Amino acid sequence: MANLFFLVSGEFETLSFSELLAILETEGYPYAVTEKLDQTVRLQADVGSVKEVLRRSAYTRICSQELFTCDANDQAVADAANQTGFSNFLSAGETFEVRIRRIKEYADINATMDYERKLGTLILKNAPHAKVNLKHADKTFFGILTNGKLVFGVKLGEIIPKPFVERRARKKPFFHPSAMNAKLARCMVNLAHARTGSYVLDPFSGTGSTVIEATLIGCKAVGIDVQRRMANGTLRNIRHFGLTPEGVIIGDARIPPLSHVDCVVTDPPYGRSSTVLKSNTKAIVEGVLAAVYDLLEKQQRICIAAPKTINIPHIGKKLGYRHLESHFAYVHRTLTREVAVFEKE
Repeated sequence: MANLFFLVSGEFETLSFSELLAILETEGYPYAVTEKLDQTVRLQADVGSVKEVLRRSAYTRICSQELFTCDANDQAVADAANQTGFSNFLSAGETFEVRIRRIKEYADINATMDYERKLGTLILKNAPHAKVNLKHADKTFFGILTNGKLVFGVKLGEIIPKPFVERRARKKPFFHPSAMNAKLARCMVNLAHARTGSYVLDPFSGTGSTVIEATLIGCKAVGIDVQRRMANGTLRNIRHFGLTPEGVIIGDARIPPLSHVDCVVTDPPYGRSSTVLKSNTKAIVEGVLAAVYDLLEKQQRICIAAPKTINIPHIGKKLGYRHLESHFAYVHRTLTREVAVFEKE
């Protein structure tokens, strides 16, 4: 196993950490967390796991192989760099650059450039056969200044947020104001441990965010919506991205016409812009959790979002699920989503 570190999004930090670990678990990579810092996770895992994190994650930003971690002061950084065999990572004539990212106010704004310059000099001293190239480098050495430390290593990959931006609600041909954003939908698919080729059900498909994100990572996604207009909108959005879902069904989520799925990911209707069809959000959540219970096998998961005020963990545990974790995503003054993960016992 290699020493790795990951820069994660600061949007919903607990979600970011959990999503990263869920991907490793889903893909079967053993890991051991070394340390959790602000927007940074240090862990031991197979280097091959990085490929799956880059393919699947919504809230991971940069993946790197760790070379050293030290206190963020000049002497400690110089000592750590001088003990690192940079020549082992740079071939003759290979070019490199050094990039440092500071998290929040853990370092002065000028510290990043200062450490980039000093570390570049130390690397050249250790590997004189290499060259600096700040535009098209063969390798990038990457560091994070956080919690009074510098975590430093070789950059293995970066997730570009643009594709998620292109899949945001208002970019899709069928729009509804209650639509979940693509990043949160992808994260929830990951938290549900959806594997490539597995059947993922969204009983409230809406504009298709969950079905789209699950399909993009190779799952067989099925959506249900009680309104024909929404089901047609789901199909329209899915096809807009050149995807083919396993199925989109017009029907009541509380009576799903299915016998088995591998996991469930859903965001039931709530709020002024959603239709609850003469019911209420709590009753709908109770109904769907009860309905999908028999579709899952033991230890399979459901990831569900709902307003924090309805206390989803209590509802799930009452119906026989094991509550694994919850995360809170602020939406606006009157709504904070609770994203809860349950496992069938």
